[in-house]
Amino acid sequence: MAVSLYEHYTSGGVTSGLSTNQSYFTLNSKNITLYSGALHYFRVPQQYWRDRLRKLRAAGLNTVETYVPWNLHEPQIGNYDFGDGGSDFSNFLHLEKFLKLAQEEDLLAIVRPGPYICAEWDFGGLPSWLLRDNVKVRTSEPKFMSHVTRFFTRLLPILAALQFTKGGPIVAFQVENEYGSTEELGKFAPDKLYIKQLSDLMRKFGLVELLFTSDSPSQHGDRGTLPELFQTANFARDPGKEFQALGEYQKSRPTMAMEFWTGWFDHWGEGHNRRNNTEFSLVLNEILKYPASVNMYMFHGGTSFGFLNGANVPYQPDTTSYDYDAPLTENGNYTEKYHIVKNLITRQDGIKTKVPPLPDVIPTHWYPKLRIGQQLKYHDIIKQLEIALVSEKVVPMELLPINNNSGQSYGYTIYRTTSDIPPNSTLKIEGYIHDSCLILVDDELISPQLNNSSDLDKFGYWRLKDGTIQLPQKPNATIDIIVENWGRINYGKLHQFKQFKGLNQNIFLNDQELKNWTIIPLEFKSNWTNSLTGWGQHARVNLTLNKAIFPVSDPEDTYLDMSDWNTGIVIVNGFVLGRFMHLGPQKTLYLPAPLLRKGNNEIVIFEHFIANTFVTFAKDPIYV
Repeated sequence: MAVSLYEHYTSGGVTSGLSTNQSYFTLNSKNITLYSGALHYFRVPQQYWRDRLRKLRAAGLNTVETYVPWNLHEPQIGNYDFGDGGSDFSNFLHLEKFLKLAQEEDLLAIVRPGPYICAEWDFGGLPSWLLRDNVKVRTSEPKFMSHVTRFFTRLLPILAALQFTKGGPIVAFQVENEYGSTEELGKFAPDKLYIKQLSDLMRKFGLVELLFTSDSPSQHGDRGTLPELFQTANFARDPGKEFQALGEYQKSRPTMAMEFWTGWFDHWGEGHNRRNNTEFSLVLNEILKYPASVNMYMFHGGTSFGFLNGANVPYQPDTTSYDYDAPLTENGNYTEKYHIVKNLITRQDGIKTKVPPLPDVIPTHWYPKLRIGQQLKYHDIIKQLEIALVSEKVVPMELLPINNNSGQSYGYTIYRTTSDIPPNSTLKIEGYIHDSCLILVDDELISPQLNNSSDLDKFGYWRLKDGTIQLPQKPNATIDIIVENWGRINYGKLHQFKQFKGLNQNIFLNDQELKNWTIIPLEFKSNWTNSLTGWGQHARVNLTLNKAIFPVSDPEDTYLDMSDWNTGIVIVNGFVLGRFMHLGPQKTLYLPAPLLRKGNNEIVIFEHFIANTFVTFAKDPIYV
């Protein structure tokens, strides 16, 4: 009769952890193949962690892998949130609880604690306040390492207590992520001292389990690691090529794909990514037959709630949905890939331990259409905001003296000045916008509506350099430039991580530089959104907050269908659900039941352009 995973690997007492001292893994001196799946606790409501973990285990996987996002756990310098810190994301951040649930669900754990995680997550998980000190991130620079050390002083003791050899689930820790791919001005320049400092910190704080790095071995060799660290491979296909390259640097040790990419992520204004299931099956089978251990990235993608999505270089912002075309969908449903994984793992030789039956699917619900009941126009919104700074020159959001001197991390920043506008005037913003902007004159929107994908090449968006726009003639006019941060770059060369948002360049009116700015952050924190007053009647005008009351007797998962809206964000009960853009590819926003409550709920939509009259729902995601 099959026993549980922990019964098999801990019977007789635990004397050793995950070993790579031979050509195969052993755990507590017993052979093991790691069948792992990536699941980010910070992308899934806490109330659904057990459901997702049990589904992962029911597929035959024995391990869950997760990153740790520094920017959520230390949102302000020296202020931490591991589930009780009071931030808008607190409910997502009970890391200790997540790992204990994994063990309760008979899963081992691999943890990738950062400081950098990539993950298609804003700034690769690095806090934006690092930019305030001109810090050279992901290097041994003392300023950067002092911040890392302070964060690790809080994080690593939590993880140390949950190690396998201490009675917990964690069998391995990543030291750095795809560090071999780092370049500086065209030269490969991984900082080996930095890798050594990270691994020494981990050992200092009691991490005794296996330490590893992950890279593409065929492209980056062993540039991003040290000889004493276990090396793993990241790829989508051709595992034989990657494993052979890995073997050249690491002989007579186990073989593992730390990231076998099950699908891919989407960018706003581009197509929706799908991975062929037959190809997926063939590549996974090849990995298992090699034989090798595998971590499927992602097994369940989840959602980049709020403003937390990342972006690629050249600038391509990621969508709110992180469905990833993974074996489990964004709302935790089964796909054909899920059953492919389960069938392939079931066919493997080796120890058979108990797996649970497939959990039921959490149903989605189509709620009736809602009419927008109330609205705040732009001039009513800005009256309820606080000025952050009055400055001769514009200042990027990260350098604003707010949030305990940690700057502004997310949302919008409003730059306001006054000037006479002569006839036939042109406003010019030097360089690139980071990342989009709206221009208002005396609270009237001048920017054209976003109609099609070619508009992203025009003024107001990230693709155009040195953009210009015509302004109407006005004496003593108030000029507002509203700049939206669409997500910081999460992967690239080291110098590309110095990425300020908002305005940090010269702005001209008819070749005369505009100065004397009032800078106002629009962060959409829940306590501000929930305190708004002065709501009036709905009208079809630009730049508004639009509220609908959403009565719920029994909260169920649903999707908000934003197909009939243009561009903006959706807020539910004060929590920023995510972004929408009518160009897609994502047309719906996943609204999980835990974000709703019995009774009246508030949906607030910040629309850049003309507000729709209704909010509609869908049972399934919609892509274009």
